[in-house]
Amino acid sequence: MRSVEEMRMLVTQTRRDILRMVHAANSGHPGGSLGTTEFFIALYHAVLQYDPAHFTMDGKGEDLFFLSNGHISPVYYSTLARAGYFPIAELSSFRQIDSRLQGHPTTHEGLPGIRISSGSLGQGMSVAIGAAQAKKLNEDPQLVYSLHGDGELDEGQNWEAILYAAGKGVDNYIATIDYNGRQIDGDTDAVMPLGNLRAKFEAFGWIVWDEPDGNDLNCNIQTLKNAKRSTGQGKPIAILLHTEMGHGVDFMMGTHAWHGKAPDDAQLASALAQNPETRLSDY
Repeated sequence: MRSVEEMRMLVTQTRRDILRMVHAANSGHPGGSLGTTEFFIALYHAVLQYDPAHFTMDGKGEDLFFLSNGHISPVYYSTLARAGYFPIAELSSFRQIDSRLQGHPTTHEGLPGIRISSGSLGQGMSVAIGAAQAKKLNEDPQLVYSLHGDGELDEGQNWEAILYAAGKGVDNYIATIDYNGRQIDGDTDAVMPLGNLRAKFEAFGWIVWDEPDGNDLNCNIQTLKNAKRSTGQGKPIAILLHTEMGHGVDFMMGTHAWHGKAPDDAQLASALAQNPETRLSDY
């Protein structure tokens, strides 16, 4: 586990990676990536048990993470690179022809750290539950984690999976919902109201942890550790992580407009000035 000071530097540096990657490609999804940066750093550097030097697709003896809302690949790629899965310099190839870092994570390029192709929203929870059940069958004590967008819950497959996980007692699984209240077409309440998510998950038989400050690193660490301690009790775990889309860049916050939009040169300069380069250095 890294120190909190080191993780705070990683948060800032990861935000710089996200902004520079999307700007260079003139394509990508900065909003949700920036909003979940603290979550990714907390997960990969304070909670998840993994071995980047010996990556395998089955992940036996390791915790597994599945990104369901694959469009926020910039934060995922930056996290994996800075966790040691592949060279940091490779981030410069984001969304380029023949790059392993495509707009949505895929597996046929053989990028270490990626175990499923994602981006077809609604499928990640089903995959994660299957992986969690496989660990139980293999008597592997490690856990399975996943991340989902709140707008992604509009997909009905999630609710079948939510029902299944509780019905089958998949209690080695922690699903986090990025609850920022925004999706590609606007506020979630306007597109498809989600209602009381906590009550819904609990009614389906899940243990729920609610984190009101999802952009606080320490809060992410504590909530993830609380969720981990809740495993093994016969129920799957859900974390409702309240974040701000575009967090860390003032003109990207408070709107869905930056869900999938690249900053121009002036906007990039302004955004980077709000996230000064650290001693970890840019790629």
